[in-house]
Amino acid sequence: MHTSPIGVFDSGYGGLTVLKEMEALLPQYDYLYMGDNARAPYGSRSFDTVYEYTLEAVKWFFEKGCTLVILACNTASAKALRSIQQKDLPTLAPQKRVLGVIRPTAEVIGDFTKSEHVGVLGTLGTVNSQSYLLEIEKFFPNVVVSQEACTEWVDMVEKNNMHTPEANMAVKQHIDAILQKDEAIDTLLLACTHYPLLIEKIRQFTPENMNIISQGEIVAKSLQTYLQLHPEIEERCSKGGHMQFYTTGSTEDFDIHAASFYGKPVISKHLSL
Repeated sequence: MHTSPIGVFDSGYGGLTVLKEMEALLPQYDYLYMGDNARAPYGSRSFDTVYEYTLEAVKWFFEKGCTLVILACNTASAKALRSIQQKDLPTLAPQKRVLGVIRPTAEVIGDFTKSEHVGVLGTLGTVNSQSYLLEIEKFFPNVVVSQEACTEWVDMVEKNNMHTPEANMAVKQHIDAILQKDEAIDTLLLACTHYPLLIEKIRQFTPENMNIISQGEIVAKSLQTYLQLHPEIEERCSKGGHMQFYTTGSTEDFDIHAASFYGKPVISKHLSL
């Protein structure tokens, strides 16, 4: 029986916050992480460009033997996932699967809100795609969703400029903006896997009773359920508890910054796409 690691992809470091939760919940599996740091961030890039980059990454994972790939990147999930699933997989690798982070989050976000008013904080690409509006409506048609594009947050996190007066201003500005759009919001979704590193700063500028939802645990639980429901995929996922990291950027930079997202030291290898 052919076995393979579970592939986890992000434009940079953010997907490590998801991988950390996957490993915590499902430590028995092997994982292969790849960050496209050389071409990050994806948030302001066009649909065509994000699709092109993401498909290149997916093909690389398949060449590495992965049967299942998780796009742990909201922008890639919003701009590329559907095309890859519907257009490419049937001919490229019909027995393999590519999943994203938007649908699993949309399936449960309504469970966190009492007012049925949710705010979505994401990149410009994720917000403009309207993906969360469409997906949340499918599962929770009564939930009112407001969105805010936090354009500078990813760059701020990746460059570790989170502890500056400018960072405080940037966070407060977007929190104020989304709460002004809808005063009934009681739940904020961090619809970018980089944003959990800002969660304490976000809490400084939100009401005490505000729910602030990160995606890592949600996606990990969704993966667990998916593997239970699809034994034909699960049995092909190798189980040795091994972890590999790749980056298209500098391995030195990746290893230094990745530890903040992953929670422990990382040793990466370089690849060129």
